Amino acid sequence: MLRVDLHAHTRFFHARPGAPTAFDPVGARLLAWYARRRGLDAVAVTNHDYRYDAVADGVTFLPGIEVSTTMGHVTVVGPDPPERTVPGTLTPEETVALAHDRGCVAVLAHPFRGSTARRSAAAFDAVECNGKHADTHAKARAVAERRGVPVVGGSDAHYPFEVGRGYTEVEGDEATPEAVVAAIREGRVDAAVHERRTDRALGPLYRAIHRTRGTR
Repeated sequence: MLRVDLHAHTRFFHARPGAPTAFDPVGARLLAWYARRRGLDAVAVTNHDYRYDAVADGVTFLPGIEVSTTMGHVTVVGPDPPERTVPGTLTPEETVALAHDRGCVAVLAHPFRGSTARRSAAAFDAVECNGKHADTHAKARAVAERRGVPVVGGSDAHYPFEVGRGYTEVEGDEATPEAVVAAIREGRVDAAVHERRTDRALGPLYRAIHRTRGTR
């Protein structure tokens, strides 16, 4: 059984347009250090609207991107995610089609925070149990059950110490992009949570930030 965090970032904030920055390599090294401590086998780097192929010692990084669709965020993970997307231009359906054309899976990210994509007709490959919002996991599982797809887990880490608080248990021996994509499509995955005291303490802060931004 592999432990894979399918939703993580190499920068703290995303106020700038979606493009690589000089901090990304630093963020990747910090993510790798914490991922090793948390016993993760792989981490998908899913920065907002741009792909960053991270490299660091001791952990496998999977290529990914978090697409800001017209109805909310969708993470695309696999061997060849798009290099860049323009926020608010792709529909969820178009995002799924783009992911599949490139041999990737499309995951409905944090379905109950600033997103209505769960109401779309997009054929998502999985629904995310987001590490920031443990109180929504039962609802996320219900969405996945109605759609007939598995649930996966991701930390949505913007700060490296957050990595691994939500992750995906993957049945398999290889943490390659192709193997993880196949496991998700075949339903050989499940979401898991490793909540620490710091994560519980940060919960109210995240909710306050999202309320300020007008999201939940």
